[in-house]
Amino acid sequence: MRPGLTAAGDRVRLPVGEQLLAPLVDALAIAYTEDPEVVGRLLTGHAVRVLALDFAECSLDMPEHERSIRAAEADGTREALLGELTDEVQRDPLLTPDDAITLATRLTKLAGFIRRTTNRTARS
Repeated sequence: MRPGLTAAGDRVRLPVGEQLLAPLVDALAIAYTEDPEVVGRLLTGHAVRVLALDFAECSLDMPEHERSIRAAEADGTREALLGELTDEVQRDPLLTPDDAITLATRLTKLAGFIRRTTNRTARS
């Protein structure tokens, strides 16, 4: 993981998505090829829950407990779907202590650079 600055230079970018998404999409494609009926049902069920959650979050008169229920249902179908892929995909990046310290140091340096740049601009 190599953090960097955004093009605007106002945020630190941590490119975790690329490391996690590519293997996940690959594993999903392989799982679908191996058992399209089961994976298709899981995807359809998850899509229904995600759309219901989206509606609940956008609805002004939706009670908070209903939003929570729909969020839990979406989490449940996501977990079931990911359960089909767990053998092929590492879900969270795992860092050794040295890698974690190196990453923290890089993040701190980049954030400090942004802060110095922002403070200089604010004073001008």
